[in-house]
Amino acid sequence: MTPMLFQTETADDVRLDLYLSEFFGRYSRTFIQKWITQGRVTVDGKTVKKNFRLSGGESVSVDLPEPEAPDIPAEDLPLEIVFEDDDLLVVNKPRGMVVHPAAGHRSGTLVNALLFHCGSRLSGINGVLRPGIVHRIDRDTTGLLVVCKNDTAHLSLAQQLIEHSVTRVYTAVVQGHLPEAEGTVEGPIGRDKRNRLRMSVDPAGKPAVTHYRVLEEYTGYSLAECRLETGRTHQIRVHMSHIGHPLLGDELYGARPSRLAPAGQMLHAGVLGFTHPRTGERLEFQAPLPQDLQAVLLQLRRQL
Repeated sequence: MTPMLFQTETADDVRLDLYLSEFFGRYSRTFIQKWITQGRVTVDGKTVKKNFRLSGGESVSVDLPEPEAPDIPAEDLPLEIVFEDDDLLVVNKPRGMVVHPAAGHRSGTLVNALLFHCGSRLSGINGVLRPGIVHRIDRDTTGLLVVCKNDTAHLSLAQQLIEHSVTRVYTAVVQGHLPEAEGTVEGPIGRDKRNRLRMSVDPAGKPAVTHYRVLEEYTGYSLAECRLETGRTHQIRVHMSHIGHPLLGDELYGARPSRLAPAGQMLHAGVLGFTHPRTGERLEFQAPLPQDLQAVLLQLRRQL
């Protein structure tokens, strides 16, 4: 397999193993440290130690292990494609669909549908269970995802995510009225030590920043636009809960049970923008609110 070659642009005294674990997403630091020890990683043409610190502008080469053939069934599932070309596709994921196979979800996922639609034309950087997947949204979150068909496109999008140049705007219904019409929630996010299914704001976690803007207010709830500066697991759900305003339907993060949202959190990834890896053109896509979220808003407006 041809080594992946890219240039660091935003590194500032960051350990090489930490940078690569963030860059590739799927692989743990322990796994990447093994690559470095095996000499699979070079910086400016030289092998280095796992604790080598990057300053920015280095040329990094990674000799990825040969991908295994995926043992995942291709399934002819409904797939709403917003955009597609030879390098990538943008899909609008429905509520209830898991993005990639994992324990308990070997079929019915977005990846199963992508394998049927794209065949072998998906990037292999994130391994056999996540072909083409650069970023994720939760099972019960709806909206836009970009999927890469080749490793070059994948590396470009991964770098843009690290540089925070990917536009990701969500629409959320939260409990209560937010303290300001516009605000920012900053708080590092890590795995919750008491409940491994949850994430939490933790000083030892990864930096996370969410910007919000109130769109409408109802009796007991608000409609907000949430713009991600970073993209941690469950970030909007964690941050909104952290400031006392969990998402409607998100009982995992403290929302009151409600007949308004029996199918999970009211969160929609409605805007996605990035630079095309081949053409350099800036692209931006929008997905309308799903019908169930529209129905919730109609009910809330009727209660005013």
